[in-house]
Amino acid sequence: MLKKDKSVVLLIFRIVVGLVFIFSSVVKGIDPLGTAYRVEDYLEAYSWYFMVDYALYLGLLLIVVEFVLGVSMLFRLRFKLGALGVLLIMLIFTTITYFDATLNLVPDCGCFGDAVKLSNWETFYKNIVLIIMAVVIFVMRKQAVQHTPKWFQNSLLALISFVFIAFVYYSSNHLPLMDFRAWKIGNNMKAIGEEDAKVYLTYQNTETGETKEYLSPNYPWSDSLWLATWDFVGQRFDNSSLIKMHELIIEDSLANDNTTHLIENPFTQILVIIPDIEKTNKLGLERAIEISQSLTENQFIAIVTGSDFETAGKFFAKSDIEVYFADDIELKAMIRSNPGIVILQNGVIVKKYHYNDFPERILTSD
Repeated sequence: MLKKDKSVVLLIFRIVVGLVFIFSSVVKGIDPLGTAYRVEDYLEAYSWYFMVDYALYLGLLLIVVEFVLGVSMLFRLRFKLGALGVLLIMLIFTTITYFDATLNLVPDCGCFGDAVKLSNWETFYKNIVLIIMAVVIFVMRKQAVQHTPKWFQNSLLALISFVFIAFVYYSSNHLPLMDFRAWKIGNNMKAIGEEDAKVYLTYQNTETGETKEYLSPNYPWSDSLWLATWDFVGQRFDNSSLIKMHELIIEDSLANDNTTHLIENPFTQILVIIPDIEKTNKLGLERAIEISQSLTENQFIAIVTGSDFETAGKFFAKSDIEVYFADDIELKAMIRSNPGIVILQNGVIVKKYHYNDFPERILTSD
């Protein structure tokens, strides 16, 4: 009976660990560039700057290894090696997430991509549970008997991995098949509750020095006697009811805020997003500029970059397209492409393009 109970425990643990690893790798595989950004955050947090340029490759390796280990657990393919791999990777993950939770090195670990958000402590506790399961699986690994020959297990594991690698490769060169972020197609990016903003006016009595605050327009503005003894001294705005749909702030070269003008344009607003000009795909950028030559009367285009004014000036000195500036992190969240195109109509995202999928011209219903 005890042996049977152990077998049930092993079965449950390996299925749970296998499903968690597969789910984690698939949601990261949908958005490998997002995973690369997380890897880059960790490398910078630990001051491993010499590896930052390899963040994408490290992210892809992590995704594939996690998937292979998950498949190994779920289907008992090369299970002994898989059990060792799961134990080692959980030791690494648990250690990293402990320091992350205690020191808050990276605010979002990205362990489940953008599909499931966990705090640093939630991630650490999750890893504690998984590492306990990993230890039990490793200790009991010889009890998971697999009667199929090793060559068959290797072949099946290789075939499944090849299909997954092809999927990740496709995702690396196009926009994610599923968008878990705020800037997904169909979302309205206009702030909610702006019309409910309140204005409070402050008046001071010229005789007594007393001050009073009124909610506009609920003050005696039509009383000439009152106005004779009360002077306007200031006002304040209460936007507590305002709900912002994003944290993006777009500024021009003079630091003027143009966010509302560009995001909530009632016509077709085409934004060429370039998080980093020096790392942008040059051919994609050329194609984006070519698209600007074929716009209709109610289509407007602008470049928004995360690079500085000097760098932008070198690239776009001869271009007629207006250039604006924003935080590169927000731009990376906006679209997983450098450059990428985001099209909005009256604040609603109607289309997004990876540079590998840029059309010859933008066709929209103006």
